[in-house]
Amino acid sequence: MHEPRIVIIGGGHVGLTLALRLQRLLRAGEARVTVIDTQPHMTYQPFLPEAAAGSLEPRHVVVPLREALRKSEVLTAQVSSIDHSSRTLTTTLGDGTVEQLQYDFLVVVPGSISKALPIPGLAERGVGFKTIGEAIYLRNHVLSRLDIAASTTDESLRRRLLTFMFVGGGYAGIEAMAELESMARYAIRDYPNIEPQDMRWVLVEAMGRIMPEVSAPMGEYTKRRLEERGIEVKLNTQAKSMEDGHVVLSDGDEFDTDTIVWTAGVKPHPMLEASDLPRDEKGRLDCTAKLQVRGTTDVFAAGDCAAVPDLTKEDPDAKCAPSAQHAVRQAKVLADNLVARLRGKQLQSYRHKYAGSVAGLGLFQGAAEVYGVKLKGFPAVVAAPRVPPGEDADRLAQGAHRRRLDAGAAVQAPGGGAGRTARPALGVRQGREHARPAQQPRAGRVRPVTPGPAAGLRRGSSAPRAGPCRWSRAGWCRAGAPGPRS
Repeated sequence: MHEPRIVIIGGGHVGLTLALRLQRLLRAGEARVTVIDTQPHMTYQPFLPEAAAGSLEPRHVVVPLREALRKSEVLTAQVSSIDHSSRTLTTTLGDGTVEQLQYDFLVVVPGSISKALPIPGLAERGVGFKTIGEAIYLRNHVLSRLDIAASTTDESLRRRLLTFMFVGGGYAGIEAMAELESMARYAIRDYPNIEPQDMRWVLVEAMGRIMPEVSAPMGEYTKRRLEERGIEVKLNTQAKSMEDGHVVLSDGDEFDTDTIVWTAGVKPHPMLEASDLPRDEKGRLDCTAKLQVRGTTDVFAAGDCAAVPDLTKEDPDAKCAPSAQHAVRQAKVLADNLVARLRGKQLQSYRHKYAGSVAGLGLFQGAAEVYGVKLKGFPAVVAAPRVPPGEDADRLAQGAHRRRLDAGAAVQAPGGGAGRTARPALGVRQGREHARPAQQPRAGRVRPVTPGPAAGLRRGSSAPRAGPCRWSRAGWCRAGAPGPRS
């Protein structure tokens, strides 16, 4: 008897949650599940700012696909084209081998990539913020700029090194800048010749407000809090040039910087362009409320690359926002619909009213809007664990790695020296050299790391962490922003 093959393109929020649910729902021999992704792990992107600041260890932000999906086939490969007319995928394996894969049911959930614009110097100087490799790189890059600035007597070089620019005022840009600024402010306590006012942090946003995901008053509150910390927020401003690190803005401001972080939006994965599946004007797959690609019965999609109708809104053209909150919930409905399709049962429509959003703004600071309730400062940080993006992905990203921790061994982030570290190219799937943190040997019990002058304790762990205690969005006690050598 033929065993149907379900191929899932993408191992992110949707792909991992979907595969996990299928492993539980499918009967033995009912279907074969294959997950294809260029990375061997799922990255929990809401925690990337904390990983960049050193508040969370990188291994706590990723979930190895092969460990989580023991009942599924996992392929580390790049899908280059989809030919649905022949139910065939063209894939390129890690060794460069090109193979054709046949499928019975296809799930397209590759997510999105950074949307780069044709700005002179962006491709050479810009760093995205979509992968754990980029987060680790930025942490080490910022700390190395402090090292060099503290050692040089060249004032122009010093100003360049201590100037940090972020482009994009959405959640990714705001949280990344706030966490890294908080980390740098903490770190310079060990640099007697660097004061907080010596650093210049610039946020450039083309729109007239930041954080469009929340209401205007909450966006204005966030802007005020950033400005109180000395961060320059430039609204209605665009970057015209970044060649050789010399930034020219549309408001006439010009300055030199060694750090340019690009978080100005995302776009669907370019792999979709090499398919015969229908797409909307934004390049996303055109889907029905049952998460089927329109015009097909055996191709499904969800997440950032799918235009899924939002049935909770009166506007018939409204689509679900590209967020983890929708992604993992769509994955559960998609899994149920796949099983229903296999068994000849009726499919259900996806419906979820957006619960709200939470943004971390650094140490003990945040902004949240949950079911219409606005929270600011520390209450927003405390409320964050009460808005989980989804049960499966949240559980895995926050806790699955804890059973694998060895005796307090930390992941050593590469490139932390005083010299310039290798900059990943913008606009492609980045961070492959950091695709998976080094595997540590299993240990029978967790032994404590060497504590500092003040040690905090994670909930559910016997290992104390050096540094001041700090609450995270995951709800456990974590170490505060570490010094430059931690």
